[in-house]
Amino acid sequence: MAGATEKGGAAVWLLAVGQTLIYAGSYYSFPALLPDLEAATGWSKGTLALGPTLAFLVMAGLTPFTGRLVDRGLGGEMLTVLPGMMALAVAGLGLVESLAGWLALWAVIGVAQAGSLYETCFAFLTRRLGYGARAAITRVTLVAGFAGTLAFPLGHWLGQVLGGQGALVAFAGLMVLVIPLNRVAVRQLRRRERPGTVLPSATPGMLQAALRKPAFWIIAGGFTAVYLNHGVLLTYVLVLFADRGADPTLAAIAAACIGPAQVAGRLVLLAAGARLSTGRATVMSMGGVVLASLLLILAGVAWPLIFAFALAQGAGAGLMSILRPVLIAEVLGREGFGVISGAVAVAPILASAAAPSVGAALLALGGPGLVYAACLVLAATGLGLMLVLLRRRDGV
Repeated sequence: MAGATEKGGAAVWLLAVGQTLIYAGSYYSFPALLPDLEAATGWSKGTLALGPTLAFLVMAGLTPFTGRLVDRGLGGEMLTVLPGMMALAVAGLGLVESLAGWLALWAVIGVAQAGSLYETCFAFLTRRLGYGARAAITRVTLVAGFAGTLAFPLGHWLGQVLGGQGALVAFAGLMVLVIPLNRVAVRQLRRRERPGTVLPSATPGMLQAALRKPAFWIIAGGFTAVYLNHGVLLTYVLVLFADRGADPTLAAIAAACIGPAQVAGRLVLLAAGARLSTGRATVMSMGGVVLASLLLILAGVAWPLIFAFALAQGAGAGLMSILRPVLIAEVLGREGFGVISGAVAVAPILASAAAPSVGAALLALGGPGLVYAACLVLAATGLGLMLVLLRRRDGV
């Protein structure tokens, strides 16, 4: 019974389903419906993309604040209330007719995302489960890794039946289910609390103390580099695969391998358990991203290597969402984890928001060749910083 309590039991799986639905409805629904949204609104891809970019920026600005709320014991309330707010905003996207309204609703989505996606969920689990959080976080990401697998075929079908904006209303209905799932999960986790398990609220000055530690900036810099690498490659993956010589069908099949590879990497980490330290797992996953960039360059000689790239990139980058919160807790401490984790997350979230623009600029300046080189440098930078961190702290 103690083991189930430490790992969160069924409550963790409920949170996992909730994260899957909310990511499918708010994150993946946009790319899944992009052609249908163009047809429905008459706006260009770039104009439509201003919405998700704005949501990322709002989310980045609010994540330290929502992390502080988790430290004060309000993580469960955010996980319960904000999915409803997000569902209403996504439904509004299906009805809005002006660009100003489109952007305003995406700003609301950014507010809700800051308090209901991975950052808040993982901070809540870390606060409740302490050392049992790594296994729980792995389980959540294991299930939520299929959010794209759910969203793309569902979006294709809904877009044909309801049109782009009508499909968004349907996705909003899907996200309403997150509210009861998260509510039950939060209640179960709080009911199972044992004395000494839940972390105390952060004392004043915890964030300032963390900011003075080189480890904070090493972790933030390393994950930012890899998130920018992954964002650029994922956004332009079909363009890059075509440049390597793959026809559109094979390029789409290879790109589809990235998601399952993420889940496979998470399964390996789950199976390894405590036998593989968090620091070494982080180095290995970032090494996988470096290998992926090298494989993409070599695919210019043998295009089938795009499949090897997809597997290496997916497995390596797929572990980042698990390893970052666990590494922060182990290196910077669990007290004040919410606000510290939120502060570390700002730069990686901004990197994700900037990735489409950065990739477009690289393509315009030097074509795909410059993208390959820049992404290799970013991956190597992330790996190098993690090696420095590992050397600075024995046993990470």
